[in-house]
Amino acid sequence: MILSDKKILEAIQNGNILIEPFDLSCLGTNSYDVHLGKTLAVYNGRVLDAKKHNTISYFDIPEDGFELQPGVLYLGVTEEYTETHHTVPFLEGKSSIGRLGIDIHATAGKGDVGFCNTWTLEISCVQPVRIYAGMPIGQLIYFEVNGEIDNYYNRKSNAKYNERTTRPVESMMWKNKF
Repeated sequence: MILSDKKILEAIQNGNILIEPFDLSCLGTNSYDVHLGKTLAVYNGRVLDAKKHNTISYFDIPEDGFELQPGVLYLGVTEEYTETHHTVPFLEGKSSIGRLGIDIHATAGKGDVGFCNTWTLEISCVQPVRIYAGMPIGQLIYFEVNGEIDNYYNRKSNAKYNERTTRPVESMMWKNKF
């Protein structure tokens, strides 16, 4: 079941959801709008290897915006730091972003209970489009969990994305054994 605006506020008040910074005007009927942070990243290599650490280069979005190009994967980050302790967060792109031909995640829209961080965005576009730091980029939707949880993400010793950051994080697939 998806949490309503009142249930999201209740979860924030009792500490089960944390959103920093929090702005009440960003709370929708059943979601919370998040914004694009100032830093983007791109992979240094054209061919990526799932078994190797593919490095990235960071750059800040200029005040007059940045033009995304098709065929390039950009890693972005939300301005908002979030914690979710008893619900499953899902990040979806705003419909206005989709109507500009922008995708904000390739596969990673679901967070885990216990995820505590900013959200790395996997940004791609179908045609050139100018974006700006601080623009609304997505919305968080929270689902109730049925049953007890033993394995919170922020308590897992092998969790790869636990280190708090304000910048996009590259794939850590290379840390897996396969």
